[in-house]
Amino acid sequence: MLLLLNLIHIIYAMLTDVLIKIFKRDLNKLKVEIETYSDENNMWLLTDEINNSAGNLCLHIIGNLNHFIGAVLGETRYIRERDLEFSLKDVAAMDLINQIDEVELVVEMVLATLTVENLESRYPIDVFKSSMTTEFFLIHLTTHLSYHLGQINYHRQLLDT
Repeated sequence: MLLLLNLIHIIYAMLTDVLIKIFKRDLNKLKVEIETYSDENNMWLLTDEINNSAGNLCLHIIGNLNHFIGAVLGETRYIRERDLEFSLKDVAAMDLINQIDEVELVVEMVLATLTVENLESRYPIDVFKSSMTTEFFLIHLTTHLSYHLGQINYHRQLLDT
């Protein structure tokens, strides 16, 4: 039985390591996307077909991770203002990069402290109006980040001319 428990602990430690690597990889890709705009003002452009700017999607990713990982799991006391993630405009690219760096540290620090019990337990809030494990929700957050990262890449390719 002890061997099985040790194996479970090893597997969950591997999971948190993998999650940290994925979050860091994609947050670094996000920085590259922001830095690649030839004119940082283009990050805020909208069209009839594109109603979320890259800048606002970047703010949304930052707010999302600071809230769901930082505040909820890490008790960082971050206060999310979700409406501002989509209403703020013209935030400087360097400010976005700094915020990405900060949330990357938060994600890494919080995930590194999670235990098997934390991962297997119910996520503290019902995000989708139903309960889920913390492990499930963290995997969801990686796909959420990836989804918006793809939108930002598409935005840049279409509107950064």
